[in-house]
Amino acid sequence: CNVDSKVSRVAWLNRTTILFAGSEKWSLDPRVILMENTAVTEYSIEIQNVDVHDEGPYICSILTNKKPKSTKVHLIVQVPARITNISKDIAVNEGSNVNLMCLAVGRPEANIIWKHHSPRGTHKFVTEGEHLELTAITKEQSGSYECIASNDISSPDVRTVQVAVNYPPFISKARSTGTPVGQKGILQCEASAVPRADFEWYKEDRRLFNGLNGVKIENQGKQSMLVFFNVSEEDYGNYTCVAMNTMGITNASIILYGPGAMHDVNGAAVLPRFSACLLLTETLLYLLKF
Repeated sequence: CNVDSKVSRVAWLNRTTILFAGSEKWSLDPRVILMENTAVTEYSIEIQNVDVHDEGPYICSILTNKKPKSTKVHLIVQVPARITNISKDIAVNEGSNVNLMCLAVGRPEANIIWKHHSPRGTHKFVTEGEHLELTAITKEQSGSYECIASNDISSPDVRTVQVAVNYPPFISKARSTGTPVGQKGILQCEASAVPRADFEWYKEDRRLFNGLNGVKIENQGKQSMLVFFNVSEEDYGNYTCVAMNTMGITNASIILYGPGAMHDVNGAAVLPRFSACLLLTETLLYLLKF
């Protein structure tokens, strides 16, 4: 507040509360001080460590030649956006409805947006607002949901909610393998599932166990391997990989066959001597035409 030499009385008021009358402090707030080492014509105050309760009108009142005058300034207190409450991490079954909540404060009012970060590494804007609703959630919608609150006062406040989606096993890899007699053979089965799938192996209707009948079962994450240390003729044939969790069960057929064996469209092993015989017969019929 700038004044001149004709001013006889000065005061600072906050609404109806007197803060300073001349150099005498009336306010009990230790944060409000009278500026010193300023020009004779300056009558200014400082409010330290401002908070939202300090917002409002401040009046510099002066008296000149017994005529009161005043000037007003309005203090606007800005507050960075801050998230005050957010949903906890959750695990739900595929097909369920999910509601996420993120509350934030700030001056000006905080703007809230949601982003989805999938386990595959993709990032996608979802919606704007405090509440996020996911109807009939799918496994592709699992991952982290990022709540971003901002009001351009400072850096945005960011927090995340982890959403795990339970779904039954899906076998993504089950490849038949050809291995010579006496060699090491491996059948691989891979299944995606949440919770992680448990595996069982069968030959026809007989379940196989780790360490018995010359086979070893190795489970690593979402992959299971049936290992034959020394393949014999009796080992050749059809095997079934079964993957299961609390959500469901699935299986896939895998064939261990000898080298040079061919497969029909159904995946069944065809011994090479039959195909060779058939080829010879067709060749002879062709030559007989001439």
